[in-house]
Amino acid sequence: MPDMPTRIQRRRTKGWRKPENCVIVTRPSRFGNPFTISGALENGYGETPEEARGYAFEAFRSWLRGSETWWMGPRAETTRKRLLDALPELRGKDLACYCPLPPEGKPDYCHAAVLLALANPTP
Repeated sequence: MPDMPTRIQRRRTKGWRKPENCVIVTRPSRFGNPFTISGALENGYGETPEEARGYAFEAFRSWLRGSETWWMGPRAETTRKRLLDALPELRGKDLACYCPLPPEGKPDYCHAAVLLALANPTP
């Protein structure tokens, strides 16, 4: 049985290259999270970047599941549908985002973790 795909921290350091079998899901890719840490902080959803990251993660996860609580803009439904329709392209691939990797045993509050779970459902 093949290994479960994982999340990789994308780097801006000289010489870093995207690994094989990996898709970059950062903004502005079509898989980027429309909910930002800076937006969360500006709107009072957390006092620290870590708290705001949790908000952006939860907003993204809820929004993809159909919640209209987080984003009701004119393109929200079209954007959600386009992203969900493209999920099969991520199946079996590692995903790279700039979010820091969580410490061992801690939850991963990165939108790429949401995408991994949706693209690779476990039975």
